[in-house]
Amino acid sequence: MTRLNRRLFLAGTAAASVMPILPAGAQTAGMVTRTVSGSGATLPAVGLGSWITFNVGNDPVLLDECAAVMEAFFQAGGRVIDSSPMYGSSQGTIGYGLEKLGRSDVFSADKVWTPLGAEGREQVAESRSLWGVPNFSLLQVHNLVSWEDHLPMLFQMKEEGALSHVGITTSHGRRHEDFARIMERHPLDFVQFTYNPVDREAESRLLPLAAERGMVAVINRPFQQGQLTRRLEGEPLPGFAAELEAETWAQLILKFILSHPAATLPIPATTIPEHAAENIAAASGPMPDDAMREEIAAAIANI
Repeated sequence: MTRLNRRLFLAGTAAASVMPILPAGAQTAGMVTRTVSGSGATLPAVGLGSWITFNVGNDPVLLDECAAVMEAFFQAGGRVIDSSPMYGSSQGTIGYGLEKLGRSDVFSADKVWTPLGAEGREQVAESRSLWGVPNFSLLQVHNLVSWEDHLPMLFQMKEEGALSHVGITTSHGRRHEDFARIMERHPLDFVQFTYNPVDREAESRLLPLAAERGMVAVINRPFQQGQLTRRLEGEPLPGFAAELEAETWAQLILKFILSHPAATLPIPATTIPEHAAENIAAASGPMPDDAMREEIAAAIANI
């Protein structure tokens, strides 16, 4: 079995402060960051996802490959890594990488994902053991599963000092109305949903509400789980990409997301260390203004 086929086989075994939007050609001062309004924590504005890519079981070769991705991510300045009990062996893979690299400065973002409210704390404890961290930086109710039970539990953990930040998640554009109502009624630190130049439903309600409420918007599926970047592979970049210092489509997509007025924090996943560093680099240099954001979306739509 080839390395790629082995990875695909293992993957299939288990289910801020907002930086100003600058016109093309203008320079930013260093990397874009996000500041969490409730805690004052400042984070690099691009994180690392682990859905599918880190679900490698106990394969020693693939575990080391994932650790290499994490190493490149950290060396480029990244801190936020996101996972979930739903992501197969991904949590254990992250724990392996953190131990191998000797890293303790990760902003650990995980989720609660069980229909039984009584099992929430037990699941959190198991996830924490797999990561090998004393406490999580962020816990989120995954896809709003039993959120009525889990959200009060997470806020209680925060009050007890056992958790730093609380959030909720959804994906694929689902349940946005329910999601918005929870955002309006609860003092969340983070919210996570899908957004990219093709999937723009979040612009109508969730992103403006996140900005209004001072919540950092973690962006999942920025590349449509790789479908978008595969579709664009081999296509020439538009001429204006050079003005934004974007060398790849992935960087152009991330700059589109990062330049939204809300405090967005995309979490692309990858199996390639160079791509992890490339994604972090998208948070530096010029950012598109509103007109150029529309040009990015139009360029992609026309391919």
